[in-house]
Amino acid sequence: MSQDYQRQTVELKEYSQKMGFEVVKTFEEKISGGKNNEDRPKLMEMINFIKSNQIDKVLCWELSRIGRNTIEVLKTIKLLNDNCISLFIKNYNIETLNDKCEINPLSQFMIQILTSVSEMEKTTIRQRVKSGYDNFRKNGGKVGRKEGFRKDDETILNENKDVSKLLKQGYSVRKVMKLTDKSSGTIQKVKKLINDK
Repeated sequence: MSQDYQRQTVELKEYSQKMGFEVVKTFEEKISGGKNNEDRPKLMEMINFIKSNQIDKVLCWELSRIGRNTIEVLKTIKLLNDNCISLFIKNYNIETLNDKCEINPLSQFMIQILTSVSEMEKTTIRQRVKSGYDNFRKNGGKVGRKEGFRKDDETILNENKDVSKLLKQGYSVRKVMKLTDKSSGTIQKVKKLINDK
């Protein structure tokens, strides 16, 4: 997975060089699930950076790097448009603004369609996986850990050192969930183990 990110970054840098763009800063983010933009630290760091620096163009490999659903993508693009920053999406060769800082209506339309199709594909995959699990269970299959399997306390603490550190610094369970992308159950378990020590 990391090689794929590196490849995308390298190709975007090569494209920038070919077009004569100066690359001021690179932002890479590996994050899962349908996170809101506000819960994506690297994306928010990029937005703050481009707002406070003289940036006129952002390059990304694909739309999912900008937002996980149509609303989040369009929110990011609107923010860039409002600051006269053009977004170039490499895998579709689409640019949101022209040289006069005017919105490209065709690219806006295509972005809405592409993100909607992507969302639809994700929903279909989720439904297929759920249907497969349900069918497996109906036929007597068991999903999850083996009966009697339980991680010991030391293993749980070792696997969640980041959670322990944040909890000890006084962060709330909700804030730790956002920062570590771990479930409430895991964080509560770690919190209990720390308090029991």
